[in-house]
Amino acid sequence: MLDDTQNEAVEEAPETPEALEAVDIPEPLEEGETPEEERPREREEDYKEKYYYLAAEMENLRKRHGREKEEILKFGTERIARGLLEVMDNLERALEAMAGEKEEKVKNLVVGVDMVREQFFDVLKNNGLKPVEAIGQSFDPNIHEAFAQQEDSERENGEILLEYQKGYTLNGRLLRPAKVSVVNNKKEKKGE
Repeated sequence: MLDDTQNEAVEEAPETPEALEAVDIPEPLEEGETPEEERPREREEDYKEKYYYLAAEMENLRKRHGREKEEILKFGTERIARGLLEVMDNLERALEAMAGEKEEKVKNLVVGVDMVREQFFDVLKNNGLKPVEAIGQSFDPNIHEAFAQQEDSERENGEILLEYQKGYTLNGRLLRPAKVSVVNNKKEKKGE
C-alpha cells in the first residue's frame, strides 16, 4: 500500500515518453562536484570559517595592542629615568663631599640638598624605580657589574664588599647594574 506522499508522486509522474523528455533531469555530477542546492551551504560554511578566522585575528590584535600599551606605560619613562640617575648620583656625590663640614651654613645646605635628593628619589620610586641590593650580597651577574676584585679572608668568594655606583631596576627590569667590588680569595699558584 502506498501512503499519501507516494500517491502524489505517482500521480505527478509523466505517463508518456514525450512528457518524460520535458522533465528536467539534472546531468550526472562529476567526481568531487556538489549539486547546485548544496553550493550555498558550502559558501555559508566558507564565510563562517573566514568570519571565525577574522574574529580570532582581531582578538589577537586587541590583546597584542593591550600588552604593548602596558609595556609603554611601564617602561616608557626608561630613557628619562636613566638620565635622572646621573643627576641623583651627582647629588649624592655633593652630599659626600660636604659631609665633614663644620660651618653652620654648609650644614644647613647639606640638609637642604639631602631633602631634595630624598624627594627626588621618592618620585622615582613611586614610578617603579628600586635600588639593586649590593653590599653583603652574593655577586649576581644579572644585576651586578664586577668593577674590581679584592681578597678578604673573613668573607666568602663572590660576596660584594664595596659599591662604586648604585644599580636600579624599573618595574622589575634592570635599568643600570650596580658597579661593585667582589671578594676573590683564590690564590694563583706560581709556576702553573
